[in-house]
Amino acid sequence: MSGRGKTGGKARAKAKSRSSRAGLQFPVGRVHRLLRKGNYAERVGAGAPVYLAALLGGVTIAQGGVLPNIQAVLLPKKTEKPAKSK
Repeated sequence: MSGRGKTGGKARAKAKSRSSRAGLQFPVGRVHRLLRKGNYAERVGAGAPVYLAALLGGVTIAQGGVLPNIQAVLLPKKTEKPAKSK
């Protein structure tokens, strides 16, 4: 019956990606999807895409890296000081 028990419930925690949990730049979820859809194996474990994403991230950085994806709002402001003349 409805209306019984404690009212309300716990608020759901904000979603956190597996990439952020692992501290990676490469998307773990996308790598997992591609491993499943690519017919590389019958079953794909939970740790496999994390390992592969870390590996790909390391290879990418070693081959020249990527441009940092930082929004302009977050960058420190450039303050111009007038040049001192002697």
